[in-house]
Amino acid sequence: MFQAPVLTRNRVRFAYAVAVTADTLQLLLGPLGWVFVDQIVDMVAMCLTWRAIGFHPLLLPTFALEFIPMIDMLPTWTACVALVVTLRKKQQPNTPPREGPVIDV
Repeated sequence: MFQAPVLTRNRVRFAYAVAVTADTLQLLLGPLGWVFVDQIVDMVAMCLTWRAIGFHPLLLPTFALEFIPMIDMLPTWTACVALVVTLRKKQQPNTPPREGPVIDV
């Protein structure tokens, strides 16, 4: 459940799409937002991001920051996804390309 999945191009794109959509929706709703709509957007963004790139402790403070008025207008989900993807790519071993023969010299 908490094991980090292998980051594929599609997983990363989906996570960025979710983050940008959540940040855009919250920006369009304004600083006060509608009753519970901001929180629902945050819950959906966190769950979908978790499913796409796996759980990372940085998701929790990002989720908590979204409850502070005016901070939710910042692109916090997009920044969190960018940071988590960068950290995960550094942790994953470099694998050789799958296409064609590999020449090891």
